[in-house]
Amino acid sequence: MADSDAPLNCTGEAADDTRRGLRIGAIFIIMFASLLGALAPVLLARQTRMHVPKFTFFVCKYVGTGVIIATAWMHLLDPAIDNFSDPCVAARVPDYPWALAIGLMTVMTMFLVELVVTSFQKDDDHAAAHGSDSEGPSMDYIAKKRPGVTESTDCPHAPDLEQAAGINPKSIPGRPDDVSYPPGGEDHLAHAQSHKEDETGLAGQLTAIFVLEFGVIFHSIFVGLTLGTTEELVVLLIVLVFHQMFEGLGLGSRIATAPWPKDKKWLPYLLCVGFAISTPVGIAAGMGAKPANATDQKLTNGIFDSISAGILMYTGLVELLAHEFMFNPHMRRSPLKIQLFGFGCIAFGAFIMALLANWA
Repeated sequence: MADSDAPLNCTGEAADDTRRGLRIGAIFIIMFASLLGALAPVLLARQTRMHVPKFTFFVCKYVGTGVIIATAWMHLLDPAIDNFSDPCVAARVPDYPWALAIGLMTVMTMFLVELVVTSFQKDDDHAAAHGSDSEGPSMDYIAKKRPGVTESTDCPHAPDLEQAAGINPKSIPGRPDDVSYPPGGEDHLAHAQSHKEDETGLAGQLTAIFVLEFGVIFHSIFVGLTLGTTEELVVLLIVLVFHQMFEGLGLGSRIATAPWPKDKKWLPYLLCVGFAISTPVGIAAGMGAKPANATDQKLTNGIFDSISAGILMYTGLVELLAHEFMFNPHMRRSPLKIQLFGFGCIAFGAFIMALLANWA
């Protein structure tokens, strides 16, 4: 194929805008599936009538980690490479592995952002340490509270899931009712400013949540653009229902287990709704814009898929995977059986999303 032939074939390939009724229906179907996946963990973590075993959040959180990592590689980076490899797109940009380069630059940018945030967090911690000598809780008080991990083991819980998986609830990191992130028990909630066992402060944890939300929403918008213009509407719609539900579960589990300040308890719901409407917004934009040139659409998708891949790759591998297993003292002190079970949950989530990549 000569490059000189490419522009002649790329000037008027219109996006498909047939079956508008089903595309409009897809807006509400995807919105419901996304909201269900993202909001369910948040609601379960905050309701008080029915006790949800800590094991449930443990499984959802690590399955969600696998979903996010596989999304970066299989649902973002691979399509970005395909878009930049399209003959029409390749004829408009210099010959270079743009998808990988953009993803790499995004990863480096993410690290720079976290480096700056961590630097500010160290300053805050230093000031808090000097200002807590007279006002903060004494070390004796903290030491008395720390053994309290065993005091709440008498509370009623539903051990069916734990027993079915052969897991002793007491061996799961954290308190029996702990839904904090990382799993660390009461200290991360009651004494977040005065005393931290893990290397990641409150600001760093919440920053990771916001970055994750941004990357997932970025990705979901362009998934919606594809659904709003694709010819393979029925197959892609079915796959994306499960795709968005699992991705919402991964995001919602992280949002639900983050240590939100008391005056920000409403923010998790806003983040869930933001994720839920992102793909419908993309669908509506794809239907309304009616791009006359598919090359522009592929080039745009390739750029933003590469950026989203870099965001989710860094967040999934560093913020979620490494921080949970390598830098989390509670997980490091857990039995090998628990650590391997957590890894199995991650592998399962990654497998599900990698399997869905065969169709979407």
